[in-house]
Amino acid sequence: MNKKIQCLRNKMASLDLQGLIISNPVNMRYLTGVEAEGVLLLTRKENIYITDGRYIEKLQSVLTLFDEITVYDSKGLTPEDYENFFMFCENVGFEENYVTYAGYKNYIRKYKINNLVETERLIEKERLIKDEEEIESIKKACNITDQCFEYITKEIKPGMTEKQIAKLIKDYYEENAEGESFDTIVASGENTSMPHAVPTERQIQEKDIITIDMGCKVNGYCSDMTRTIFVGEVLPEVKPIYDLVLKNQKQTLEEYKEGANTRLLFKMVENDFKLNGYNFLHALRSSGSV
Repeated sequence: MNKKIQCLRNKMASLDLQGLIISNPVNMRYLTGVEAEGVLLLTRKENIYITDGRYIEKLQSVLTLFDEITVYDSKGLTPEDYENFFMFCENVGFEENYVTYAGYKNYIRKYKINNLVETERLIEKERLIKDEEEIESIKKACNITDQCFEYITKEIKPGMTEKQIAKLIKDYYEENAEGESFDTIVASGENTSMPHAVPTERQIQEKDIITIDMGCKVNGYCSDMTRTIFVGEVLPEVKPIYDLVLKNQKQTLEEYKEGANTRLLFKMVENDFKLNGYNFLHALRSSGSV
């Protein structure tokens, strides 16, 4: 059986769950390797992927006998079929952090579930530990992002707009990966004061500061890079601030090891900023996405 699903089933047993409804697309792709609309059901005896005719061929071309997942076309199912999936399941789990209250009530009505229970991010906790294949996908996404940064720094010229730069990045990711992992941020000049600025028609000027926040997807796994670059030269009034941030970045990376206390690292950077007359507006964080 699919190792990820088998691991999930073992955890379900320890929580006295006889069934599970998975509808979060990210979790569904994690467990099956397929990106398709629908719902994944783990019942007492079967793993069931319910989708529509647009994705049947795709699922059947990717899933193998090893996965032990039965694919159903939703149009071919009757109300009785849905009611039978969890017939002998006392407790059925659902993704309480993803499903709306309306969705929760619909599950109970549609599947005739006796006890629909929260799973406390069961799948998300499993996703925290990456296998070698997942790590390779993350590395590839990061490598493509590095290459994109090298490409874009050669393309940026005064007169270009933030939107034009963002489009070049988007096009690069669509050609070399699965696309962007989030909407690209390109902020220049006065717009760089906004961490989540949206690209505008502002034109790049000489001596501008440009902040770029971008990332791509590979097999559903994401990269995330933020860089600040200067057009032409670095203004004297900006260089001390840049050096302060760079110093703290290097120091934090040296301390960022297994077992490190991220709260203490955050306070260390925050205090250094305050000593130099600045506020730490964002955060220190580590992340891995799928």
